[in-house]
Amino acid sequence: MLKTGISSRRLGSRRARKTSLRRRVFDLLLATAILGALLVVVARFDGVAERSISGKARIADGDSLSLDGERIRLRGIDAPELAQRCEKAGSDYACGTKAREALVALVSGRPVTCIGWERDRYDRLLAACSAGGVELNRQLVLSGWAVAYGDFAAEEASAREAGRGLWSGTFERPQGWRKQHGGMAEDEHLLVGRILNWLRQALRI
Repeated sequence: MLKTGISSRRLGSRRARKTSLRRRVFDLLLATAILGALLVVVARFDGVAERSISGKARIADGDSLSLDGERIRLRGIDAPELAQRCEKAGSDYACGTKAREALVALVSGRPVTCIGWERDRYDRLLAACSAGGVELNRQLVLSGWAVAYGDFAAEEASAREAGRGLWSGTFERPQGWRKQHGGMAEDEHLLVGRILNWLRQALRI
């Protein structure tokens, strides 16, 4: 009986040692994989460095433009799509076109400077842009021709209270309109999205 008990303890001890060894090997492999991933990210960190671009802009719609061959999406805002229509005083109107006209008027042919580092799923640079000392992102929301999309909530509240731009009538938020009409899927510009964008760029995925 004593010999059986000793044998059982020895067997249990050997199994424990084997389990412990497998665990250490697994932990070592996991740590190596994590370290390798971090090294890849660090090696490609320059790919997500902040960019500053200046020049003559070509306005695509109320929240996007092209500058020096770079497609740019104004970060933190969302303007009606070009084909989108809204309602005012019982009649519908081309609010998407109006939003583009508002951006054209803000730029007013002046050089535009855009600064950013993120890229969305369509490889557009998400940036804060200005022209003649006017911050385009903020002013579009403040004038009511774009809504907050991860930023500028206070500016949206001000435009809504004053009934400026889109807020002078009724409209569907651009994100909802895109979902109904098969437009480009765009994530709101929030912290989680920024992390995913950073990883996508760093790992080139």
